Amino acid sequence: MNTQTNTPDLAAQLRADADEIIRQSIHAVLPDTAVARALAGVDFPGKIYLVAIGKAAWQMARAAVDNLPRPVESGIVITKYGHIGGKIPGCQLFEAGHPVPDQNSFSATQAAVELAKSAKEGDTILFLVSGGGSALFEQPLISGDEMQDITDQLLRSGADIVEMNTIRKRLSGVKGGRFGLICAPAQVYAIILSDILGDPLDMIASGPAVPDHSTCEDAFRIAEKYQLRLSDAAMDCLHKETPKELDNVRTVITGSVRELCHAAEQAAQSLGYTPIMLTDQLCCQAREAGSMLASILKTHVQDNRSLAFVAGGETVVRLTGKGKGGRNQELALGAAEGIAGIENAAVFSVGSDGTDGPTDAAGGYVDGNTCRKLAEAGLSAYDILENNDAFHALEKTGGLIITGPTGTNVNDVAVGLLKAE
Repeated sequence: MNTQTNTPDLAAQLRADADEIIRQSIHAVLPDTAVARALAGVDFPGKIYLVAIGKAAWQMARAAVDNLPRPVESGIVITKYGHIGGKIPGCQLFEAGHPVPDQNSFSATQAAVELAKSAKEGDTILFLVSGGGSALFEQPLISGDEMQDITDQLLRSGADIVEMNTIRKRLSGVKGGRFGLICAPAQVYAIILSDILGDPLDMIASGPAVPDHSTCEDAFRIAEKYQLRLSDAAMDCLHKETPKELDNVRTVITGSVRELCHAAEQAAQSLGYTPIMLTDQLCCQAREAGSMLASILKTHVQDNRSLAFVAGGETVVRLTGKGKGGRNQELALGAAEGIAGIENAAVFSVGSDGTDGPTDAAGGYVDGNTCRKLAEAGLSAYDILENNDAFHALEKTGGLIITGPTGTNVNDVAVGLLKAE
């Protein structure tokens, strides 16, 4: 990473500290231990079937199979493209589209539905759920093309995950508690890796096996708010209420963004920083979150202390251009102008699943030299953000964070660092 000639060691140390905080934070929320803990001491009478959905589905399923008292009768694992790490005994493995469902999403979900229908009274369906399940686990009640179009409309409008799922669960035969009904009379033991702030069970992956707390009125309000283009068939779906009670499902949460933030705090402290938790409920525009972190760093730059300001959650991006990037990259770049010239400051943001938007980066990193590097390349942070092209800008400055798929998914964590000189 290029740095100003008078402070190469400081710039390099800031980046090394950021990389170590990222490494330790993600390691702390990997699902293996959490799934094993959720299964410890649980009795599963009858046959055991397994359905795992989401970005962390493969790793959760592997951990479950390793910790179950006996082999599964059969299993279905549905995850994002590139997220399968090898065979799992007794399981069929599927990769499908995310964040927009595709034909592979539909065919894999149908396989899971057929598995659930084969389970009898006294059997158990172990249902492993992680973020991304809304797109990956789908049986549309409208055409697949319209389902994809509505998802795209919601993404482009800047709708948050709760709003998106309120709409999508009503257009689906498996969301909003409907998969739980399909599993009956078998019992469902659901283990959830939460990717939504506050851990609302009916919203994580659109709550396939959870009684739905949202209403038709909520769905109509969101459709009107974002002026969604809906066919008559889609409008009819919004009128049909979802299940409000399920007596065959037991659910446990095994991880969340709060744990991710605490892990970031501990990692920063181990590197000599005083950690300061700002929030684990971050839910604003990505570039504004970056600007906020930069403002906080400027307030404390004269303290002459090593400080780490931690914010977890999930920001949103409003598309105004045609560039390439994701919310974490845009958050980082949104801080660049605010910390320009502050040589002991850095801001980074990373998605715990290892992928940020439609890119192979997990997030982005900027420091006090980033704007200078962009200017040398004839670029400005403002113009890049207007074109939503953070990926290519950070690629030029060495600011991309690449982890590869991590096997977990508990939202994002952003950190602002000040290192005592």
